[in-house]
Amino acid sequence: MGPTAAEAPSLALGSPYAGYVYSYPHKTAYRPLDPAPALRDVWAGQDLSALFLYLHIPFCEMRCGFCNLFTRTGAPAELVTRYLDALERQASAVREAIPDARFAVGAIGGGTPTYLDAPELTRMFRIAADVMGADFGRMPLSVETSPATATPDRLAVLAAHGTTRVSIGVQSFDDTEARAAGRPQKRAEVETALAAIRDAAVPTLNIDLIYGIDGQTHTSWRASIDAALAWRPEEIYLYPLYVRPLTGLGRRAVTRADWDADRLALYRTGRDHLRAAGYEQVSMRMFRRAGAPADADTGYRCQRDGMVGLGCGARSYTGDLHYSFDYAVGISEVRGIIDEYVALDRAAFTRARVGYRLDAAERRRRHLLTSLLQADGLDTAEYRGLFGSDPAADFAAELEPLADRGWLALEGDRIALTDEGLGWSDAIGPALFSLSTAALMDGYRAR
Repeated sequence: MGPTAAEAPSLALGSPYAGYVYSYPHKTAYRPLDPAPALRDVWAGQDLSALFLYLHIPFCEMRCGFCNLFTRTGAPAELVTRYLDALERQASAVREAIPDARFAVGAIGGGTPTYLDAPELTRMFRIAADVMGADFGRMPLSVETSPATATPDRLAVLAAHGTTRVSIGVQSFDDTEARAAGRPQKRAEVETALAAIRDAAVPTLNIDLIYGIDGQTHTSWRASIDAALAWRPEEIYLYPLYVRPLTGLGRRAVTRADWDADRLALYRTGRDHLRAAGYEQVSMRMFRRAGAPADADTGYRCQRDGMVGLGCGARSYTGDLHYSFDYAVGISEVRGIIDEYVALDRAAFTRARVGYRLDAAERRRRHLLTSLLQADGLDTAEYRGLFGSDPAADFAAELEPLADRGWLALEGDRIALTDEGLGWSDAIGPALFSLSTAALMDGYRAR
């Protein structure tokens, strides 16, 4: 059964840059769970054989002007120690609640995980391995870093614990553009960090770049991409610049009337440049070098399998409940949530505190969204096997207008975005949110 008329969203698309949809629902749709369910009950009856383990480190050496991640800067060593203490208490409580959990994939994000020094990183890995039972040497593991913190001693710890992918936020190889984006780094620092990552022999290097920066041209954009290509990264992500509320740029930037057209044109320039260089487009943002070594297929699929998150900014999800801690972007609010997290005792980690329950219609919608925003699209046979219905019928009101625009195609047993549709992913994703989820998100912003 598809969404009811009351739940079906409007497909009146305006800007191609409404919002980046990397999960559904967003944490701004989460609300306090009352009563707070025990994790043992939350995970009862779930398939625990192939889960995603995510560790969140909410610290950075600086806050970029475009950043709306849950992170704080300048955390003293004492707070980092207390955070790792709390992470260990949480891991112990979670492992006791789901002792049979097995992890197929892992990621460490933030923030900047390599804000931690080498001994602190070693302790973090020990918590994941000894307490949670994660065997990082036998599963793909991605870790985020920054030019200032990708130091040889830290990278050695990552490599020693089986890290298979390091992702570094470069944003631009042009110092003036980096500064305009609120990232005052020097290209020499970036090149030193990239050399250190390559020396660490981590199998996959990903470089993040941003387009739409004030003063950026198509020539300078291609030059940044070429500077990245010189390192032959296995992956490159191309991100549109967003000016978001409560971020550094959001407090001082004025959006140009033609900014949407500029970003869309720069996106196409970058996409075509990478394709010509032998990179395959995986999503609007992600490009993978042809022939690059790929992680073994672990069988994990985010559309159907669960995730266990550790840390105050990490989400966890089962089939019908997504949960986390409270969410914020503002500096004082983020600091308050971190301070609360590090003070929690072990018993507090035995329950889901803030979350969102997905009914049958929302589970279908989540599967549609997380599949459709990938270049491979939605496998209709898999969908029918999971839900017993046809996605084209369930979401006819949403999909037919996209097909009419030439942004969606049905190819065999797949429903996939066209080239032009992929470029509009940041409009299509938010437009597919249910009305109830969108209302919750709007309610969060209004608080």
